[in-house]
Amino acid sequence: MTPAAVAEAAEAGADAGDVAVANYREALRMALREELTRDERVFVMGEEVGVFDGAYKVTAGLLDEFGADRIRDTPISEEGFVGAGVGAAMLGERPVVEVMTLNFLIVAMDQVVNHAAKIGAMFGGEVRCPLVIRTPNGAGNQLTAQHSQSMDGWFAGTPGLKVVAPANPADAKGLLKAAIRDDDPVLVIENLRAYTLKGEVPTDPEHVVEIGRAAIPRSGSDLTIVSHGYATTRALAVADRLAESHEVEIEVVDLRSLRPLDVETVAASVVRTHRVLCVEEGWPSYGVTAELAARIQRACFDDLDAPVERVGMAEVPLPYAKNLETAALPNEDRVAAAALATLGLGPAA
Repeated sequence: MTPAAVAEAAEAGADAGDVAVANYREALRMALREELTRDERVFVMGEEVGVFDGAYKVTAGLLDEFGADRIRDTPISEEGFVGAGVGAAMLGERPVVEVMTLNFLIVAMDQVVNHAAKIGAMFGGEVRCPLVIRTPNGAGNQLTAQHSQSMDGWFAGTPGLKVVAPANPADAKGLLKAAIRDDDPVLVIENLRAYTLKGEVPTDPEHVVEIGRAAIPRSGSDLTIVSHGYATTRALAVADRLAESHEVEIEVVDLRSLRPLDVETVAASVVRTHRVLCVEEGWPSYGVTAELAARIQRACFDDLDAPVERVGMAEVPLPYAKNLETAALPNEDRVAAAALATLGLGPAA
């Protein structure tokens, strides 16, 4: 089944086991189309999501299909339209707000952290905020320091806000659908380099991935690599590479959700392998891997045969020059070197 046939299959009542081969952006579009069809309270808003089909073409065709009331172009004012989304959610709608990049969401931090995340608690649960914000992050396209940041940990550190980061097309669809159906605010973090990744995507309109449940896309016995988002793509590539070059079997845990965090799945994997490497696209200081290291050492202290190791982006504003950008990112060579060091097969970083 091709991506173009997905909508027809859904309308025809596709079986729960049917899949389509689609890329990451197409999977997101499937989720939006299905949820817009399922629930009339769902609408999409953001810069260029309508007439222009979205900055990354995730919303392509939705304006023609659902009309301007439900696919709403906004001014270039993240604080304004994120705030409008908060208000709409408080009144019972289910807005999906697209922010062009995670870097621009900084402009609306007050709306996200002080409003969306706190409304449920401040009103004693009497008022909810079922707001979804979806936005890409990441680097690797020479977009320089202000457009290449992975600030996942900033937002994951906010109580009241759920944060998910799908690594593959199937999870992109399933997690976005789960976010739209959730009664709490959810930040869906995508990745610029992931939009072209292809994979099998369930066509079942009820394919929903549980928020707060990690996955294990690759099993192994020698080392656990814990990652999320595009770092999982790197981790899987390194696992295959080292299996061939060094005959080591690496288990990859894809967090999928940063808040809530599935520590149980991570700990169970570390208990099996006794060694762990945490990888993220962002800065490791005060980041997702720092939180993972703290929780793993507490949960798995007696099972660790080596210190918890971490790899992330270099602690610098990302340079423009391609060679410097490559050196600053947690590329496969850096991840492989850290994995071998953790296994005692290479020099310590």
